[in-house]
Amino acid sequence: MSRTYKATGINLKSMPMGESDRLLTILTREFGLIRAVAMGSRKHNSRLGGRSELFVVNDLLIAKGRSLDKVAQAETLESYPRLGQDLKKLIASQYLAELCLGQALSDQPQEELFCLLNEHLGRLERSPASQVLPLLTHAVFQLLILAGVAPQVHVCCITRQALALDYTNCDWRIGFSIPAGGTVTLASLERLIASHPSPRQRQGVASTAASIARQVVPASSPPSTSLHPTGEPNQTSSHSPRLHPAGLNPVGLNMRLNAAELMLLQQLAAVELPTPSQLLAQLQTSMAPHNTLESVWQSVERTLRFYAQYHLDRPIRSAAFIDACFDTID
Repeated sequence: MSRTYKATGINLKSMPMGESDRLLTILTREFGLIRAVAMGSRKHNSRLGGRSELFVVNDLLIAKGRSLDKVAQAETLESYPRLGQDLKKLIASQYLAELCLGQALSDQPQEELFCLLNEHLGRLERSPASQVLPLLTHAVFQLLILAGVAPQVHVCCITRQALALDYTNCDWRIGFSIPAGGTVTLASLERLIASHPSPRQRQGVASTAASIARQVVPASSPPSTSLHPTGEPNQTSSHSPRLHPAGLNPVGLNMRLNAAELMLLQQLAAVELPTPSQLLAQLQTSMAPHNTLESVWQSVERTLRFYAQYHLDRPIRSAAFIDACFDTID
């Protein structure tokens, strides 16, 4: 029986090990997630040094070990060096890596996930700084589609009724329920807010509630107004979370979205996003005078972030830096 195997993989996580080694978590096309030691990769003249960096795609020869496999050879196929040269791009890339780590399987081919991650990392690397947050949010939605848990954004999840949209009214609102799986009518939203979470819902968020609760906005950031669960102006201080963390309050699992936020959510299901100028032309009539396209993207990202954490049942630790890097609401 062969003691080696070949794989094509991208490094998603790297930890120092011993005096000069690295323990890599690699997403491979052929075998899903694998963990392997890159021996001596932290030495100054190591051939594996650059090949063991984050987001480097390698053709790998892996030697099987008793407890951990070892990287015997690595030839780089693709890398994204500019991701590490921009803080926003780096954090966005780590965000996507965490989502992939949460949904990737081991010992099973992960061709679609591997290709989707590489596609969106490439888009992030090539993008201007102003487009990092929209591209990150788009990538998150696409990963949720692949995982089979993307939110419904075109009909009510409960009644299956089509949403009666009014994009010309900046005061228009629609419900959004994280446990229900997406958009709901306002009548359904009121019933959800009034009801208590089911045992399944409580069990689904118990393991992540404490971690999510620690993801608060830095004290220098202003409070949010668009994601308050009741749709009323948020009266919490800047030391409080922007959105009630899932599991701490049943009301926090349900919120109201305005027309601009819903329109952007609906755009995320497409393979490509419209250009910023196209989006702005569509959103002008539905945005409140004090809002900007950037602030709407920030609200949508937060909604999707808490949705992903709930349905993947794990916190996104990189999200602790998202608000500090992309805060535009004023």
